[in-house]
Amino acid sequence: MNTNSLVRSLHTGPVCRAAESSLLAKLRKKTGYTIANCKKALEMHNNDTDKAETWLNEQAQAMGWAKATKLAGRSALQGLVAVKFDRNHGALVELNCETDFVAKNDKFQKMIEDAALACFKFAHTNMQSKGPVTKMELDSEQLGNLSAEGGKKLSEILALFIGSVGENAVLRRAECWKANNSDVKIAGYTHPAPAVLSDYSAGKYGALLAYKQGKDHEDIGKQLCQHIVGCAPTKIGDKELDKPSKNSDDETCLIYQEYLLDPSYTVDEVLQENKIEVIDYVRFSCGEVAEASMPGVEKQPLDTVQTVQ
Repeated sequence: MNTNSLVRSLHTGPVCRAAESSLLAKLRKKTGYTIANCKKALEMHNNDTDKAETWLNEQAQAMGWAKATKLAGRSALQGLVAVKFDRNHGALVELNCETDFVAKNDKFQKMIEDAALACFKFAHTNMQSKGPVTKMELDSEQLGNLSAEGGKKLSEILALFIGSVGENAVLRRAECWKANNSDVKIAGYTHPAPAVLSDYSAGKYGALLAYKQGKDHEDIGKQLCQHIVGCAPTKIGDKELDKPSKNSDDETCLIYQEYLLDPSYTVDEVLQENKIEVIDYVRFSCGEVAEASMPGVEKQPLDTVQTVQ
């Protein structure tokens, strides 16, 4: 056997092939890309998995931008709504895709968590104004310009995801809130609810609530968010201007609706009993907004905020 044949034999022996197969399996599991692409990446970079992963991500991102443009017209109304909040800040985000199967993808769920955290950080660092609550609505483009942990823009993460799954995905919209007064609190909720309630969750529906409540009463902010998600009121309601609907099932004013957790009470009765004043709320239902821009809605720059009086 000559030297060249010996080298080929060493490089293609059972031990070497097993090692290469192990690297291939690990790279595919870590990145989620096809076996063919992972194998090509390893061959191009002499089995250096770090370099191979970098190359795959670069390729996927390049493909993602192209695919995002190509797939932009395809309906993407599945996905998730995520909420992230603390006592004085809140973020509600919607991320859409074409199929519910993709919405269950770990990368998709990580991406919406990154988006919620980016909006939550924006609420902490970029929102200052007078009044009880400052609100900022973000559209798809504005969301994409926010940065996730590590500094990468959400639009870049989205392109990477589109390149890997070959399906359209859209950072649809977000709400960022900041309570400016110490007596105003913010709560959030998504449905289906997670097994353990926390300050972050994702589901098909979500809500943020800003409210005031007396210190001597049990905090029921999350329960009110649950009602808002389940009963979809269109406004808080004003006793002087609004009258209760004749049919309770058709009621759209929050204060006149039967309380979801105990229909023997109206929401107004629950608010009075617990010394709560609702300042504002917002509700997202996944896929409820048309993909085209809403006519007549003027886009706000990121440094423009809305203050609730």
